[in-house]
Amino acid sequence: MGIPRDPKPAKYFVGLLSSDIELLNSLETDLTPLFGAIDARSETIPWNLSKFYEVEMGAGLLRRFVSFAQLHSPGSLADIKLKTQLVEEKYRWTQGVQKGRRVNIDPGYIEAGKVVLASTKNAKHRIYLKSGIYGETTLLYYDGSFQACPHTYPDYVWVETLDFLASVRCLYLEQLRKAG
Repeated sequence: MGIPRDPKPAKYFVGLLSSDIELLNSLETDLTPLFGAIDARSETIPWNLSKFYEVEMGAGLLRRFVSFAQLHSPGSLADIKLKTQLVEEKYRWTQGVQKGRRVNIDPGYIEAGKVVLASTKNAKHRIYLKSGIYGETTLLYYDGSFQACPHTYPDYVWVETLDFLASVRCLYLEQLRKAG
């Protein structure tokens, strides 16, 4: 019989999507009370994978990833997703009866062997966490690099994204090593 144990802490990050570069910068300030200090930031990359977000956020979308120095339990993912939704809400626009987001914030975490994202949508490859939030293993680490799953979002297999996540994984492993 196995003995239940608390998991190792995980390294949290967020994927940010917006058409407003200044808003991306402001979001980093809003997110540090939730996660702690930022320890890594990706390049800001043009995002043009679909028109889905353009109705709400406008054309010329930009993607940025940010990771945080403080490690947290992987069991915090649902709570963190709910908190990032409140940050998204802060930046909503309204025009008459219409409203929409100006930013999309997707939190996730890195462990030695995987990248996990939070979602409000159920799908066959997601598991329910709590409070309407699901978890999804998006990338698996083996053979010396992150590998896509059949359901991995296309921007998570961009070279820039994989390089960023691999560098964050190295930060994470060093943090674990120093913590003993």
